[in-house]
Amino acid sequence: MSTRVVVKIGSSSLTSAEGGLSREAVAFFANEINTLKTEGHEILLVTSGAVAAGFRAIGYTFRPKVLHEKQAAAAVGQALLMQSYQEAFAAHGITTAQILLTRGDFGNRKRMNNACMTIEELLKQGSVPVINENDTVSVNELKFGDNDTLSALVANLVKAQQLLILTDMDGLYTGDPRKHPNAVRFDHVDEITDEIYAIAGGAGSSVGTGGMRSKVDAAKIATRGGVPVFVGKVETSGDLKNAVDGHGKGTYFDTHLHSLPMKKQWLGFMSTPLGSLRVDPGAEEALVNGGHSLLPVGIKIVDGHFQAGDVVEVLNLEGNVLGRGIVNYDNEQLRHIKGMSSSEVIQKLGTVHRLEVIHRDEWITLI
Repeated sequence: MSTRVVVKIGSSSLTSAEGGLSREAVAFFANEINTLKTEGHEILLVTSGAVAAGFRAIGYTFRPKVLHEKQAAAAVGQALLMQSYQEAFAAHGITTAQILLTRGDFGNRKRMNNACMTIEELLKQGSVPVINENDTVSVNELKFGDNDTLSALVANLVKAQQLLILTDMDGLYTGDPRKHPNAVRFDHVDEITDEIYAIAGGAGSSVGTGGMRSKVDAAKIATRGGVPVFVGKVETSGDLKNAVDGHGKGTYFDTHLHSLPMKKQWLGFMSTPLGSLRVDPGAEEALVNGGHSLLPVGIKIVDGHFQAGDVVEVLNLEGNVLGRGIVNYDNEQLRHIKGMSSSEVIQKLGTVHRLEVIHRDEWITLI
């Protein structure tokens, strides 16, 4: 059965041990993707590797750490990376299209919709969109997590049936198998718990910027949006097809959820909260399990500066994030009416447009 698949390839899979771009690796992955396309799958490629491909070409002897040096290396490397992809896919008669994105593109619903429409048209025409972060203008230390988070956001955006995150490790283990030979691989993860996060640990190779932790973060975003995820290794011919078919060299993160509407995706994973509300246990239960709206009576603490229509995070009294929502009041109004019953709010403010602080249709649970 043909599906829409997002394939994310990390720097460690595309570059040599010295850090330069490996054209042999690019050609290998193009061949693997071509196999999927001949079976009718729609493929989107999220790629890292611009900085790794460009830093030697620009004259650095090692991968730069300073932001403007990273951006300069990415400006050189992105051209080299895209040229290599174009040549490798052209050998199979496939057209590639470059799409460079930033977090700001996902934070802006209009720009996000425009990107989605462009991608849909490219897929309709049989092209392979090659998506990377726009490193040369990113100002947050290139913090998409080696594009792991980017791949999850893209997978949710296009309602993919699968996200494959390819790396130099064949999945998530109970410990680092390079240090602990008795470590056991997780074949399937049904729920991403605190224990899974603890096992994922920190960053991995020195070539990329994302370790297994960032891949688990990405898996949580994608599975919350209804997209199952594979994290593992593709190193020999047929491995990518095996990963799609369910028996790849890695770990599968399962999901029982359905694809989220685009508005909910934006609200939960792409928007920027401008404040936070801490709520009592009754409001927590109503929001998380009851399917109800948030009323002023359940709010205990208001933090931040925001206006009606902005996004805020909602936390419980222990400080754990429950979810996000669009507020109907500004921060000053909320500070005056928090903890009040609906009748008290009306008495204090007079006629109000909406009693709900966050309506249930403008809310997404994130636990």
